[in-house]
Amino acid sequence: MVKVVGNMQANQSISGVIERITYVNQENGYTVAKLKSRGYFDLITIVGSLPSVNVGAIVSLKGEWKVDSKYGRQFVVSTYEEKLPATIAGIQKYLGSGLIKGIGPVNAKRIVKAFKEDTLRVIEEQIDLLLQVEGIGPKRIEMIKEAWQEQKEVKNIMIFLQSHGVSTAYGVKIYKAYGNDSIKVVQENPYRLADDIWGIGFRTADRIAQSLGYDVRSYERVRSGILYVLNQLSNDGHCFAHRDQLIEETNKLLEIEPERVASAVEEMLKEGSLIPDGEDALFLPVFYHSEVGVARRLKKIRETDSIFIHNKADELLQSIEQKNRVQYDEIQREAIRKAGSSKLTVLTGGPGTGKTFTTLGMISFYQLLGAKILLAAPTGRAAKRMSEVTGMEAKTIHRLLEFKPAKGYTINEDNPLQCDVLILDEVSMVDLILMYNLLKAVPDQAVVILVGDVDQLPSVGAGNVLRDIIDSNAVEVVRLTRIFRQARGSMIITNAHRVNQGKALQYSGPKNRDFFFQQEEDPEKAAQVIVSLVTERLPGYYRVDPVRDIQVLCPMLRGSTGAHNINRLLQEKLTSKGPCVKYGGTTFYIGDKVMQIKNNYDKNVFNGDIGLIESINQEDRTVSIAMDDRLVEYDYTELDEVILAYAVTVHKSQGSEYPIVVAPLSTQHYVMLQRNLLYTCLTRAKKIFAMVGTKQAAAMAIRNNQIAGRNTMLAARISQLLLEAGTPEVNRNLR
Repeated sequence: MVKVVGNMQANQSISGVIERITYVNQENGYTVAKLKSRGYFDLITIVGSLPSVNVGAIVSLKGEWKVDSKYGRQFVVSTYEEKLPATIAGIQKYLGSGLIKGIGPVNAKRIVKAFKEDTLRVIEEQIDLLLQVEGIGPKRIEMIKEAWQEQKEVKNIMIFLQSHGVSTAYGVKIYKAYGNDSIKVVQENPYRLADDIWGIGFRTADRIAQSLGYDVRSYERVRSGILYVLNQLSNDGHCFAHRDQLIEETNKLLEIEPERVASAVEEMLKEGSLIPDGEDALFLPVFYHSEVGVARRLKKIRETDSIFIHNKADELLQSIEQKNRVQYDEIQREAIRKAGSSKLTVLTGGPGTGKTFTTLGMISFYQLLGAKILLAAPTGRAAKRMSEVTGMEAKTIHRLLEFKPAKGYTINEDNPLQCDVLILDEVSMVDLILMYNLLKAVPDQAVVILVGDVDQLPSVGAGNVLRDIIDSNAVEVVRLTRIFRQARGSMIITNAHRVNQGKALQYSGPKNRDFFFQQEEDPEKAAQVIVSLVTERLPGYYRVDPVRDIQVLCPMLRGSTGAHNINRLLQEKLTSKGPCVKYGGTTFYIGDKVMQIKNNYDKNVFNGDIGLIESINQEDRTVSIAMDDRLVEYDYTELDEVILAYAVTVHKSQGSEYPIVVAPLSTQHYVMLQRNLLYTCLTRAKKIFAMVGTKQAAAMAIRNNQIAGRNTMLAARISQLLLEAGTPEVNRNLR
C-alpha cells in the first residue's frame, strides 16, 4: 500500500546523481533507483518510468513524495530530465555502469584517469585519443564509438516512446531496424513496426498511432489489423482464414464497423497482400504459395522415374538380413518393400513399434543398390539422434539447405540437393513453409521417405503437413502399430499406447520400472516435489546431471506447476549466484539452461534449440551460450529471444528426447489437457518418466481427444493433383 506523506506536496522537484539502480522492468521502463541529492543525508529511493537512466547520471526530477508500507519513503517520478555528469567521480561511475558497450569499470577508471573532466568531450569529439589508454585498441574504439552514438539515439527514441505511452524496451530494436531515421519512420507510419520488428505487435503500433492522432478507420490501421489477425491464426497453426472469420476477428480487434474491414479486405486482394482460394478462404501469400507448392512438388517427384525403384525386393531383403545379421518380421519387410518400390513413402508409428529399426532397413536397402542417401530432421537434437542410431550424418533441414542470412536457402530449385534418396525424420513437427523450401530443393528423380509419429502434437508453425499427406490418401503410407516384445517391458511405451487408445494409465509395475507417479493434489506442494525430484532424488539415484539429463515438461506456462514458476524454483537451486544479467523480468546466470524461442537465421539458431550460458561479459554487454557444439554470442538487447529452460512446455519439446522427463499434471492445467499432449509428453522420455499430480488430470487429458482443427487445404490439393496424375497409391495399415 502506498500513501502520500501528510506534510509533503505533490509536483515537487529534486535533483541529484543516480548512485544505484535497484530494479528495472524492461517491458515498461519502471525503475527503482537510489539518488544522492544535496541537502539529504541518506540516499533517496526514487521510483517511476525512467527509461535508459544510468548510474552516475545527473537528473532533475518532478513528482511527489509517498510512503510505501513495505519499502518506506519514496519519491515517485512523474517527469525527469537527464544531464551528463560533470565531476570525475560522476563520469567514472557513469561510464562504468555498463551504459557503453566496450567500457566496463576497469576501462572507465583508466579513461577518466587519462582525460579527467574532459572525458565525455573526448569520447564525443576526439575518440581516437582513447588509443593512449592502456588496454584500448582500434577495435574497441570502434565498438565504443558505435555504442556511444547508439545510446544517444536510443535515448531519444525511448523518450519519444515514453511520451506516447509505449514500452521503452522496444527502443533498441527500433533503432537497429531504422537507425537515425527511427522517429521519422515511426511518425510516418507506426504500423510498420508490427511488420518489421519481431516482438512489436499490432497493439503496440496501434497505441503509438492513436497517440499520434491516426484515424481509427484509416486503411493503414485496418490493413495492419487484418495482417495481425492472420498472423495470430498462423501462430495457432492455421494456413488461412475464412472470410467471415477474418472480418469478425478484425472487427473485434479494431472496434470499427465490419463494412470498413470488408472494404479493406477487397483492397488487399487487389494489391495482392491477400490471396483468395474459392469464395471463402483468404491466405497470406507465403502460406498460399507454400501449400500449392508442396502439392505440386510431391506430384512432380512421384511422377518422375528413379533408377533405384526396385519391384523385386525379396532377394535384396534376404541379403540385407544376412549381411546385417538381423531378422525383419513381415510388417517390417512389407514396409521396406513399399519404400523400395515407391517414389514417395510415409512411415508412421508410435514408440516401440520398430520405426527406427524399419528405417535402418530402408537405408540398408538403398545402400545395397548404391544410392546416395541424405538424412535430415527439423531440429538439431532430432538430427543428432538420427545420426546416433544410423551411424550416418544427419543434418537439420536448415543446414541441409545451407541457409545463409543474406541469401536465404543456398540449396534450392536452381541448385538442388545431390541425392538419390532423402529420408526425413520427425516430420510431424515440420511446418508448411519449411516443407515447401525442402521439397523445392529435392531432385525430381529422388526417392522421398517421410518418417514421423502422426499422433504427436502438430508443428508449432502453420500447417499439419504429415497428417495432411496421410489424409490425402494419395501417397503410400505404412503405419506400424505392433509393439515389439523388447518394448513391452517399458511402462513408458505401454502407457503411451494406452493413452493413444483412450485407456487409463497403468500406474503400478515392477521395482525397476521406467514410469513413476507421485500423487499430489496441491499445486504448490507438487511444485516443491518436482524441485526435489530434479535437484536431489533423481540425480542421487540415477547418477545424472540435473541440468543436462533431466527435463521438466509442463502443459502450460502459468500456474504453480507451470513452466515459469518451475524455472524460477529450479534456477534458485541449480545456479551459483555469480555474474548475471537482467532482462525482461528474468535474471540470467552463468550455467543457466536456456531455450531459443525464435528462428534467428543470422546466428543459425532456431526455435526450440537448448543451450547453457557459458559466460557473461558485462563490459561488452554480451552473453555466450553453448548451443550443441558451438558458442553463440548474444547482445544484452537480444535476450528476449531466449527463456529459461529447466522447464519448458510440451509443445516446445517436440522432436526432442531426454534421458529423464518430469511432468506435472494438474487439473489446474485443464485448458491444455489433451490426449495428444499427454502422448507427446510421455514419448519424450528415453529412460525414466516421472509424473507428479493427480490421476484425475491424466484421465481428463485421455478423455479429451478433440484435436483442434487447423485451416489447411493441403490434403485436398495433394489428393487432387496426385490422384489425377495416375493410379492412386493405397494407404496401408499394417498390424
